[in-house]
Amino acid sequence: MGFAKWIPLAATAASTALFFFGMGLSPVPALAWLIPLPILLVAKRISGWAAAGAGFFAGFVGSTNLWSWSAGSHDLPLLPWGLAVSVGFGGTFALAVTVFRLLPPPLAVVAAPAAWVTPLYLVSVLNPMGIVGTLATTQADVPVVLQFASITGAWGVDYLVFFIPTAVALLRPRIAVAAAGVAALVVFAGVYRMSSSPGPTVRVALVASDQKGWAADLNTPEGGQLLAAYLRQIEALPSGVQLVVLPEAAFGSTEESPASLAEPMRRIANDRGFTVVVGYAHWAPPKKYNYAISFPSGARYLKHHDAVSPAGKDLVFADLGPVGIEICLDVNFRAPSASYAAAGANLLAIPASDEDANGWQHSRTALLRGVENGVGIAWSGRQTNLMLSDGYGRVLASQPTGPRPDGFTTAIADVPLGTDSTPYTQLGDWFPWLCVALTAVGVGTVFVRKKSRPTEHVG
Repeated sequence: MGFAKWIPLAATAASTALFFFGMGLSPVPALAWLIPLPILLVAKRISGWAAAGAGFFAGFVGSTNLWSWSAGSHDLPLLPWGLAVSVGFGGTFALAVTVFRLLPPPLAVVAAPAAWVTPLYLVSVLNPMGIVGTLATTQADVPVVLQFASITGAWGVDYLVFFIPTAVALLRPRIAVAAAGVAALVVFAGVYRMSSSPGPTVRVALVASDQKGWAADLNTPEGGQLLAAYLRQIEALPSGVQLVVLPEAAFGSTEESPASLAEPMRRIANDRGFTVVVGYAHWAPPKKYNYAISFPSGARYLKHHDAVSPAGKDLVFADLGPVGIEICLDVNFRAPSASYAAAGANLLAIPASDEDANGWQHSRTALLRGVENGVGIAWSGRQTNLMLSDGYGRVLASQPTGPRPDGFTTAIADVPLGTDSTPYTQLGDWFPWLCVALTAVGVGTVFVRKKSRPTEHVG
């Protein structure tokens, strides 16, 4: 009996450790599938407060793996936002555990994963920064699992990764067999989808300076030197390259269309016969504009999701056929990626800028948008992980930026172009809203069951 009292504590510690190593900036994909299992195995054997507390503790403490990066982050400072992320994960896990504990097995197995998805989805809709780093991101290098996202969006992958351990934790053979069937169907469908013949390819080069500064001012000697260095790198690219993508805000100026940038970029694009997409910051006090410009045409895309700059609304295609242009934070949301796919884009060129440690996670968030909509991704950025992927989420090139002898990081690959829009592109966020409904049904059922219990009277 004495040992049994330690079992919930051991389960909480196990889920916390699994969360710490299975989520975050460098997750271990296999561990993510086990995160809820220890706590769910004991949840129905302990009090409601104990179960919810265990879930909150595991989610909160497990997500502190972000804190060492967040403490020095400009994008997600530890106070208050890094702390808020941990509180959010703790609350989400606590809700899912509570729903699991209070519902009968046939409903718990579908409602608990929905209760995990629901708060995170609502945060993604209401938060001006969107969302990254959920369970789906942990599977970003397991493309056979990701194909489910082409129907449900990445939220379906989140649901699946929580659903399997939930089914196991119920210890009901029929439920376990049904869950195994779902898993087998997802894998089979994923393999089948990925077996499709690739379409025509585009040779893409990602070029990023190792310098960490934001928007080198073209009116300074340092800005001019960086531009000259970029031009040398672009000129040295091998033959056959059709698209070159540079980082977000690689350069900046108070001029709306500085000739010092436009003329050499247009010239080199025409001479080499390729398209160059360049991140450019235009300063017009008190406003700042975050653009990505396609050369030789000069077409410019204004970032759609930006906390400090006016937001754009238009879709802009690069010179090279149906290649859509986005910028960094845009991939934290369904649109504009889905809007581009619906408009016929089969590749997205995305200038970006991260903070080193979060580069892998953010590049894989872009990869998820690619799988959802069946489009290739060209993610090029400063202090990030340069990445090229196809519409099935297969990584064709991946290279962390960092110190190099010549001061630049380059990644080159032939990227198959997407051919057809996906069900998710057409149907939108139907699946997370289904999860919202399932969560509401689950919570409603809990209240009905409590009210229907007979009340004991004395005397």
